[in-house]
Amino acid sequence: MNADAPASTQAVPSDQAFWAHASAIVDEGALIGVGTRVWHFAHVCAGARIGEGCSLGQGVFVGNDVVIGRNVKIQNQVSVYDAVTLEDDVFCGPSMVFTNVHNPRAAVVRKNEYRPTLVKRGATLGANCTVVCGTTVGAFAFVGAGAVVSRDVPAYALVVGVPARHVGWMSAHGERLPLPVSAPAGQVLEAACPATGARYRLVGDVLTALDAAV
Repeated sequence: MNADAPASTQAVPSDQAFWAHASAIVDEGALIGVGTRVWHFAHVCAGARIGEGCSLGQGVFVGNDVVIGRNVKIQNQVSVYDAVTLEDDVFCGPSMVFTNVHNPRAAVVRKNEYRPTLVKRGATLGANCTVVCGTTVGAFAFVGAGAVVSRDVPAYALVVGVPARHVGWMSAHGERLPLPVSAPAGQVLEAACPATGARYRLVGDVLTALDAAV
C-alpha cells in the first residue's frame, strides 16, 4: 500500500448517519459520518469533523478543531484536542495522549499557539503513548505502548521508548519486517510482510512499499 496516497477526511452530515450511546454528548454542528459509533460518556464538540465507520470508545473527547478520517478506531479514555488531524484507518490505543501546547502554564493563555499534529493513514498509536504537539506520525507507522513521540515518525517506522526511538519497520498489515533501521550506504534491501507477502524496499533510512496489497 502506498504511504503517500491521499487520505480522505470527509465527513457526512446526517442526523441518522451515526449511532451514539444515550450517555454520549454530541454537540450540535458536529459532522459525523455514516456508520460511526460514539460510545458511553464520549463528548464530540460542535466543530469536529469525523468520517464514516469510526469508533469512539468510552470517555473519548473530540475537540472543535479536529478532523478524523474514515475507519478510525479511538479506544477508551482518549482526548483528541484541537489542532489534531487523524487520517483514514488510524488506531489510537487506550488512554494514549495528544497535546496541543508545547509549553503550557495555567496562568498563561496560549490558545493562539496550538501546534498542529498530523497522524497519517494507517498509523497505530499504542496504549498510553504520548504524541507531543507539532509532530507528524507517518503512514502505517507504529508507536509502541507507553512511548513518548516528540519528533516526526517516518512512514512504516516502529518507535518505542521515552523518548521514542526508531527500532525497526512495520508492514501496512502490522507485522514487523526483518530489516535494519537503515540500509548500508549503496545497498538496497528488500523484505516481505510475513502475513501477506507484500514486499518493501529500504534505501538509506526510507522504506517504501512495492505492492499495493496490505
